[in-house]
Amino acid sequence: MSKRSVFVVGSRGQLGRDLMTALVNDFDLAGADLPEIDITNADSTADVIRPHNPDVIVNSAAFTDVDACETEHTAARAVNVDGPRNLADLAQAIDATLIHVSTDYVFDGQRQIPEPYRESDTPDPRTSYGHTKREGERAALAASDRVVIARAAWLYGFYGNNFIKTMLRLALEDSSRTLKVVDDQHGCPTWSGRLAEQIAALVTDGNSGIYHAVGEGHCSWYTFAGAFLELMRVEHDIAPCTTAEYPRPAPRPANSILMNERLSEEGINKMRPWRDDLELFVRLHRDALMQEAGKALARG
Repeated sequence: MSKRSVFVVGSRGQLGRDLMTALVNDFDLAGADLPEIDITNADSTADVIRPHNPDVIVNSAAFTDVDACETEHTAARAVNVDGPRNLADLAQAIDATLIHVSTDYVFDGQRQIPEPYRESDTPDPRTSYGHTKREGERAALAASDRVVIARAAWLYGFYGNNFIKTMLRLALEDSSRTLKVVDDQHGCPTWSGRLAEQIAALVTDGNSGIYHAVGEGHCSWYTFAGAFLELMRVEHDIAPCTTAEYPRPAPRPANSILMNERLSEEGINKMRPWRDDLELFVRLHRDALMQEAGKALARG
């Protein structure tokens, strides 16, 4: 029996590279990223993907700069709304399934902590980023009846830039400097490697609809940063602060806690406690992370 074929959009991004690793052994795999594919253009999308005739398209591409979305509305909508619509239209045309990665920002983030958001809860985004991601979900679901939405949150991994890499670089730059980290926003740290494994399970199962896929449990950014730096065995001095002390152009949700309800109910939950995944991530990548941070500091 031939393997099912999967095409990964955004294959060189943080999640995309982990997807290429997680899927390579069990599927006929192909992928593309900018500049060879432009998902905001339907013709470009079809020209790149159609020749592979995939059974499943996984979209890990997005305009994820939350603050930039507040001003760059056209670009954000093109990538986060038109992109998934074009991919879903193509998936419908070639009889493929689309797995589209979304975000906790589709919710208002105002729920009392630690009450989580479930797949059945009504989205109510409060930022331009959240609005475009929610519209992208709806556009994809409307275009095809074979769409899986996988909502993630607080994503980190070995590739690309992310919160914990920033914390590492700042701690190494000056371990005596007190780093203030927000302690009144709570969410679910999610390792991109584990999310890639979960998406592989969704590819295999062939389900549809909305799923939450995040690290189990929750914490604040302050707790997350402290746990990571301790595991990395890096001298550091961090102190908790409030969201009000660290204003940003786009408001951050106080509660980004998602529950993996559907994955658990259907017996396909591959996600693990966030601390366990963080420990494994550090065991696998500590030396390389230290080298990368050292090079970044040397470059200034």
